Amino acid sequence: MLRRDANGIVTYHFQSLEIEGLVHAVFTRLGGVSQGAFAALNVGHTVGDDEAAVAENHARIYALLGLDAGQIVSPRQVHGNRVGVVTASDAGRIVQSTDGLVTVSPGVALLLRFADCQPILLYDPVHHAVGLIHAGWRGVAQGVARRAVERMVDRFGSRPEALIAGLGPAIGPCCYTVGNKVATAMAYVLPEWNQVMTLEGEDLWRFDLSAANAQQLAAEGVQQIEQAHLCTACRQDEFYSHRADNGRTGRFAVVTYLEPRRVGGEAQAGTVPREERPVDGPDIVSLHPPGFPAFDEFTGGDL
Repeated sequence: MLRRDANGIVTYHFQSLEIEGLVHAVFTRLGGVSQGAFAALNVGHTVGDDEAAVAENHARIYALLGLDAGQIVSPRQVHGNRVGVVTASDAGRIVQSTDGLVTVSPGVALLLRFADCQPILLYDPVHHAVGLIHAGWRGVAQGVARRAVERMVDRFGSRPEALIAGLGPAIGPCCYTVGNKVATAMAYVLPEWNQVMTLEGEDLWRFDLSAANAQQLAAEGVQQIEQAHLCTACRQDEFYSHRADNGRTGRFAVVTYLEPRRVGGEAQAGTVPREERPVDGPDIVSLHPPGFPAFDEFTGGDL
């Protein structure tokens, strides 16, 4: 990834997604005004930080990217697999109970929050469409990356092999151990789960979250995948880590939006969605292969 510093606000950018017409930035914890455990560029409204500081941090992010608050669409993330399709009419809105957003509308900026879970950015250069996804182990277990690809295929006509994926900073296998419950969930949804799980001891596995998300994307046909290989727990100097900070920490932002793409000297938007449906459509609860129990039956409902 490319690292940039603009007056103390540090961002990272995927080299494969440095594309005209696509703006994206993985922010860090550097460059804001929050104090203590939330220092400094915390964008989480529900973590216990001073609300005025959070508002100022958002304002600094918008200013850096040339945005205003009325262009932002942000979900209330719940570690699920719901992926919403948003348009210009959703600008300025909070989307409830959603962990991924996709759009073809220029100027509509997607903002998600992270502190160990993985940001996944998907771009379709053919249809000029973009998606941003929040994926921790629960998201992997419920196939949120797969759902995002399916959503872009269904709504925009995207071809998985044409998509470019960026997997951002997340907790790495160096710092992430999980129990048998999570290992069972990975075996349930990953074709080669043993490549992302390493047994460390009784009821203890080392888990490679980024490799798991890459595996799900590849299984959907995505071929161009750039991984950040930045561990949020190792790099607390630049990122928030829920696990390393024992649950009291902030959230760093990832933002992306489309600019009108110029073809023959004229600005053009992305492909119009195939049909207009409310962003708050039916939930996709889980992946249920024939003969398998529901996901919450073997996790005890611990989502």
